Amino acid sequence: MAEQNAGDQVVFNKPKVELHVHLDGAIRLETIMEVAKRRGMQLPETVEGLRTLCTMSRPGNLTEFLTKFKEYMPVIAGDREAIKRIAFEFVETKAREGVLYVEVRYSPHLLANSKVDPIPWDQKGGDVTPDDVVQLVAQGLSEGEKAFNIKARSILCCMRHKPEWSMEVLELCKKYQNRGVVAIDLAGDESLNCVSQPESCSENYEAQPGHRQAFEEAVRSGVHRTVHAGEVGPPAVVKEAVDVLKAERIGHGYHTIEDPGLYSHLLEKNMHFEVCPISSKYTGACDQDFTKHPLIRFKMDKANYSLNTDDPLIFNSTLNTDYSIVQTHMKFTEEDFKRLNINAANSSFLPEKEKRDLVNQLHKAYGADG
Repeated sequence: MAEQNAGDQVVFNKPKVELHVHLDGAIRLETIMEVAKRRGMQLPETVEGLRTLCTMSRPGNLTEFLTKFKEYMPVIAGDREAIKRIAFEFVETKAREGVLYVEVRYSPHLLANSKVDPIPWDQKGGDVTPDDVVQLVAQGLSEGEKAFNIKARSILCCMRHKPEWSMEVLELCKKYQNRGVVAIDLAGDESLNCVSQPESCSENYEAQPGHRQAFEEAVRSGVHRTVHAGEVGPPAVVKEAVDVLKAERIGHGYHTIEDPGLYSHLLEKNMHFEVCPISSKYTGACDQDFTKHPLIRFKMDKANYSLNTDDPLIFNSTLNTDYSIVQTHMKFTEEDFKRLNINAANSSFLPEKEKRDLVNQLHKAYGADG
């Protein structure tokens, strides 16, 4: 597809920071095939056949996007070797894309297969717990850091349809704070948390108690917080993320601009928006015409945002694809790219000293005008 082919051209060949990418949406097709063969699981026999199964060939909606995970996640979930491998390979991929620092997120429960929390595609249960998953991912990321000389940290996701998991996710964040876990996230279908019909969400949106409890404890425990909000949901979801869940960053946040008061307030707060251009088109979050993307408004208003891939496996894209798209359709310049990466570094969930070091590395790489 045109925008994906454009991604082959590197338009910003300088160090980058990525803050919003899902580990389970960034797996190599070849790895999925090799693990499936080892585990005796049936998949298409060619990489291209698997690509057709796992990727979105045209813009759709969030529901269609989420179903793609079911095509390949049974291969990886519950397999210790595979979980560690995808984390290691993820770091290698990001190093190749020129990423200096990355925060990768995932749901520990959806990569597990324990009998305590059986996932939909594994009704038999197994011995890999969410805690095991966090340990395995941490090992893979750490080995990748050493091998490829970049820094990688992780964010653990609560899932909107599973509020009963959220306190365990929070406890895992606390347990592994010194082993690379830097934040908690809330992901999934935004409409699931409306207390009435989705069309009434703007007036009646409220987080389910399990999520709210976990995020309140995160605040008390000093665990950083980001929330998927305003991707396909209305501005009220963003407002709830900020006011109730105390989000320090917003995942996507495109529909925030539909509420001028809220948008103005978040600009004043210097709220960071984790923007994913290619993703927003294929999930139906934004107009398919990139020249009408909310990012253009963010850019014009000098908002605080980053560029991210979200789920590059499913969109058949790379970070370069997203950079190329915004250069071609939104007139981004090299100075714009420098600014957004420095903003991303400043909005990262690293400890303050490491954050200052990262920002300084970028300034040095970008030169005096960076």
